[in-house]
Amino acid sequence: MSDSQPLPAATKRYSFTDLGPRVVSGLVLIALALGTAWRGGRIFLYFWLVAAVLILWEWLTVIGARQRVLQFVVGLIGLLLAAHFALRRMPDFLFLSVLFAAGTMASLAEPRRRLWAPLGLVYATLAFLPAWVLRNSVLFGPATIYWLFAVVWGTDIMAYFGGRLIGGAKLWPQVSPSKTWAGFLTGISCGTLFGLALLAALTDAPSPIHFLQTIGLGLLTGVVAQGGDLVESSIKRYFGVKDASRLIPGHGGVMDRLDGFIAAALLAVIVGSLRAGVAAPGIGLFR
Repeated sequence: MSDSQPLPAATKRYSFTDLGPRVVSGLVLIALALGTAWRGGRIFLYFWLVAAVLILWEWLTVIGARQRVLQFVVGLIGLLLAAHFALRRMPDFLFLSVLFAAGTMASLAEPRRRLWAPLGLVYATLAFLPAWVLRNSVLFGPATIYWLFAVVWGTDIMAYFGGRLIGGAKLWPQVSPSKTWAGFLTGISCGTLFGLALLAALTDAPSPIHFLQTIGLGLLTGVVAQGGDLVESSIKRYFGVKDASRLIPGHGGVMDRLDGFIAAALLAVIVGSLRAGVAAPGIGLFR
């Protein structure tokens, strides 16, 4: 083969040019997430609140909000009040503060952004509230959040490697050209196994029924995490934006990094709360 000839298309799937920055920044974020989850309490809430604030700014940037700073300040006040009421376990005031701030943001937005602007505040709230509810679950609180980390991170990491090493048919090329079915299936399978192994290490050995239940829950959570990634990608594509920001080397913005986690955490809270109440979602998930 002549040196001037292009490489076969099949070799392109082995491109790992962004692996170095992804690994370094990913390890830093994992250390912060695990450390604050271990400590729990206010430091855990504040960590995710900072992420929520950054997501709100990125969202307003992505949608091209004209009065971005003013809308951000309004949304920031809403997030701070929501965190305040979350600490004091006052859900009614929490939702009212978010609702009022979202309505104010909608009134400040131009007509074509009146729905998108307040949706950003809702999305940012979901970046910290479900994680806070899961971490404070009666029984299984720490185990629940660690399990969620294992499933979401395992799904994301193994989907990355599966997609590049195996290649093959694209999952949804119109929205995310780099995602493949091989990566998707590799990711959700490995994420489920990682979550199952971690849960087995942290809790009593599950019965066969609970074992199968945890596998099904892990697969569903992995699928939803990947779905959250695709939804965020579709929003960025709609507004003609590649990354929410360049804050995290190799990953893009905070919104890019947490899209799957936000969707998965929301699913876990809904499923767990429907089965055991909002105070004990961990019991509802694993018992």
